[in-house]
Amino acid sequence: MNDDINNDELMGMDDDDFAAMFEASLAGVGRELHAGMKITATILQTGAEWTFLDVGQKGEGVLATAELLDAEGQLTAAVGDQLSVYFISRKDGELRFTTKVGGSGSGTEQLQQAYQGGIPVEGRIDKEIKGGYEVALSGNVRAFCPFSQVGLRPLDAGELIGRTLAFRITQFGERGRNIVVSHRVLLDEERQEQREALRQTLKEGQMVSGTVTNLRDFGAFVDIGGIEGLLPISEISYGRVEDISTILEIGQQLDLIVKKIDWANNKFSFSLRDTLADPWLKVGSSYQVGGQYSGTVSRLAQFGAFVTLEEGIDGLLHISKMGDGQRIRHPQDLLKVGQRLKVVIEKIDEGEKRISLALAGTVDEVTETSYSEGPTGGSGMGTLGELLKAGRQKKERRQPK
Repeated sequence: MNDDINNDELMGMDDDDFAAMFEASLAGVGRELHAGMKITATILQTGAEWTFLDVGQKGEGVLATAELLDAEGQLTAAVGDQLSVYFISRKDGELRFTTKVGGSGSGTEQLQQAYQGGIPVEGRIDKEIKGGYEVALSGNVRAFCPFSQVGLRPLDAGELIGRTLAFRITQFGERGRNIVVSHRVLLDEERQEQREALRQTLKEGQMVSGTVTNLRDFGAFVDIGGIEGLLPISEISYGRVEDISTILEIGQQLDLIVKKIDWANNKFSFSLRDTLADPWLKVGSSYQVGGQYSGTVSRLAQFGAFVTLEEGIDGLLHISKMGDGQRIRHPQDLLKVGQRLKVVIEKIDEGEKRISLALAGTVDEVTETSYSEGPTGGSGMGTLGELLKAGRQKKERRQPK
């Protein structure tokens, strides 16, 4: 029981309180620790050589402080932090733990203990060999890591050679002369822990941070630590995205909104667009019916041309507004993507986020036209000014006299 509790406190307790306290004092004491057992410990105190841990046992656990130092010799954990540690041994009432087997020590004997207990070992990737990489372990023992076991996804040798990583020994034979290791198995375990934590906390509409892992025509795959989901191309920007690689790249860090969670089918989707200000919020103050504006043709369809006034704000120039007396089969006969135009706004529907346009300088600029993406019957008539006149003149010059 806790030695800090005095007799006066004990005398003031009823039977139920005393029983609860007694059970709490024994919690963890009866749990048998065995070599390689992984537990969660809390840092009680750090020293130059040893860090003391609360491991749920009657005695304190100890961990070499060197395991908590970064490359610059700075502590990476503080009092009160929780760590995942592996039990090594009990000696003279002291419980020894480790986060991994380090790069120096007793060689194969220590590595065999790590293999039997499933304790991670630290190793340096020295060179690429047939089928994988040669890894230098404790005591300069050599091990083999297959290509498939070095990461969650393929990595270039240039990114790996010379790096020191944590590995789990998956095969220990011939008294240490035949050792196979895996870094991926540790990553898989870490991701599973992250996934279980996300299952308790992740909600639709929540903002998360992630890393782009793959680019496809339809979107990007993003890893948020524990799960990987899809960022559809339609959710990247308010504007139309033609080539995703011009906006995103593999390894890029993003802040995203969770759009959909489906744990049963392991499907998750995100939105980058939802983290941005909606440009339509300023349409009412920036654009007016009858106003003349410059725009860029962004897309051509059978029924008309979409003209971008600014990123995220497009208007429709209907095919019925083109022609100048000619039958127009398709807007591509007159316009091309990327072309700059002067247009007049005919109608603004903020609720549906639609703008109807006409060409500036035409006779009937401000008349309502349909925004529907249905067929027009092919009879589109109208005017296109000097562009069409120039086209007719060019055609007449080609005709024999």
